[in-house]
Order: sequence, then C-alpha cells, then structure tokens
Amino acid sequence: MKSGVHIVRFDLPGWPGSLASTIADVGRASEAAGLDNLSVMDHYFQMEPYGGSASPMLEGYTTLGFLAAHTSTVELQLLVTGVTYRHPGLLAKIVTTLDVLSGGRAMLGIGAAWYEREHLALGVPFPPLSERFERLEETLQIVHQMWSDDDGPYDGRHYRLGETINVPQAITRPHPPIMIGGSGEQKTLRLVAAYADACNIFAGPQSGPDAVRAKLDILAEHCEREGRTFDDIRRTILWTGPLDPSPAEGAAFVEDMARFAAVGVEEVHIMPPGDDPVGWIARFGENVVPGLREI
Repeated sequence: MKSGVHIVRFDLPGWPGSLASTIADVGRASEAAGLDNLSVMDHYFQMEPYGGSASPMLEGYTTLGFLAAHTSTVELQLLVTGVTYRHPGLLAKIVTTLDVLSGGRAMLGIGAAWYEREHLALGVPFPPLSERFERLEETLQIVHQMWSDDDGPYDGRHYRLGETINVPQAITRPHPPIMIGGSGEQKTLRLVAAYADACNIFAGPQSGPDAVRAKLDILAEHCEREGRTFDDIRRTILWTGPLDPSPAEGAAFVEDMARFAAVGVEEVHIMPPGDDPVGWIARFGENVVPGLREI
C-alpha cells in the first residue's frame, strides 16, 4: 500500500517566520520516510477544529510550488482544490506549471468546495451545492480539454473559454492525474468514473473497511455505466483517526490498513497532529511505511 502525508496545520512554533524552513523540512522528511504523496489543504482560513481563522493558513498552490523546489520524488497535490476558488482555465495552467517545475510530480485533487465562511469573507461567490457540482463537472471537462491537443473554445453553462491554449503542456502524460475527493454516491463517485484517475474517501474509526467497500462497489457500478475499467481508478483514503507512529501503534495501524487493502484500497493519506510534523513524519517512515509497503 502506498502512503501520503496531508499537512493541515501551520500553527507551528515560531510562525510565521519559521514556516518556510519547517515546510522545506517537511518535504525532505517525507522523501526520507519513503512517502509517495505529500498534500496540503486548499483553504483561505483555517478550519474551526484546528483553531479557526485566528490560526495561520497558507495558499495551497504557492505552498506546493515551494515544496517542489525542496523535493525531488514525492507527488504533490492539494487535498483537495475547491472548485470555486479558481477559474478552471487558470487552474489547469497552475497545475501544469507545478507539473513542469516539479519534473512531472503534480496531481490535481479537486472537489465541490464547502467552507462558506471563507468565501463570504473574501468575496468569492459561493453558489448552491447543485451549482457547485455543475461547475465541478465543467471544470473537469475544461482541464481535460486544456491537457489535450484541442485548443479550441469551450462553451458550457457556467464557463465559456474562447481558446483553451496551454503552453507548455504538462510533463506527465497524458496529463497530471486527477483525484476527486468525497464519497457522494450519485454525483461525486459518478464524476470519478467519468473524469478522474483517483478517488479519495474518508476513513477512520467511524468509517471502516465495510463502509469503504460499499462506496467502492458503487464506484464500480458507475465505472461500468461510463465504460471505464474500475481497476484504472486509484483508490485512496484519508485517515481521519488519530495515529501515534510508535512501533506498537504503527504495527496496529498497518494491520488496520491490511483490512482496507482487502476491500480494494491502494493508498492511505494521514494527517500529522501537533506542532512537530517533521518528527512525526520521521517516526511514521521508520515504524509504519515499511509495513504498508508489504501490504
């Protein structure tokens, strides 16, 4: 099983002056630990469980660009990009730039967005959920077109592009992989089957292997309707439970992940707690990653 670390907190000792050096160390530690993926959130404000708007939050793609300069092997993404935060043509250009400058290590993680407060605070339109899903589907169509040989117009209900020119194109072929976050059975998983290369489903103490299996079964049904091969979809989870990467708890976590692997999960992303992500990642690499690789 592959693994990734998802950075959600930036209230690190000495912030803001310490953030650049600590984030660079996070990138280096992630590669030393043998991680496959490194991600950060896409928010304007920190979420309430992590201190709310009084706590620091960095812009996601700027952070990934910084990490690209301090890493050489790990895949880089937002988990996940809010569809409302950037015009889709610009988003395709941003992810392409990240892919080119990282040597082909960008992934587009994307979802329908949800944090209304930060939209209203900074004047970003926050349409109803049904419209956000419409915009998500059009965005997926646009990035596919931007990453193709078709540089003609796009005429959708919400977005109209006169030319979908994207030069240079991404290094990753045929395009940077696309991950859609969420587990909605009728809309999100259908979009995964129609447009994406990976799904990301919440998993944890309250959402175990059986719950994830049920979601993957529905995804398989959508794939059949869309003419997609289910095994072409990278099946990932975001672990929402606590994890102390000590030898004993790390071994127990590996046993848990073996049960998720048995229902089809291929990759797990974990959120380091506390104010020492570098040390946590080092322990995770020592006590957990080798066991995950054997699954």
